[in-house]
Amino acid sequence: MELSDTSLFLKRVDPGRNMNRFYHLSVEPTLFGGFGVRRTWGRLGTWGQTRLDLFADASSALAHQHKLARQKFRRGYVLGV
Repeated sequence: MELSDTSLFLKRVDPGRNMNRFYHLSVEPTLFGGFGVRRTWGRLGTWGQTRLDLFADASSALAHQHKLARQKFRRGYVLGV
């Protein structure tokens, strides 16, 4: 499976609440033949925190990425640059 464009950068900005957050999701191959969903989140302008969830195949990893993205969209995140 080709993983050409599997990276999402989401952000949520609300100056009234002093909210300036980002959430980055990407699907990446691992060294051992599996796939990982890397998620990085935090305040814009910082390195943030990172978590890597491992999966046996790309379709499972992509499904997990889409599930996480739907959750963030429901919370008010939008696609960012």
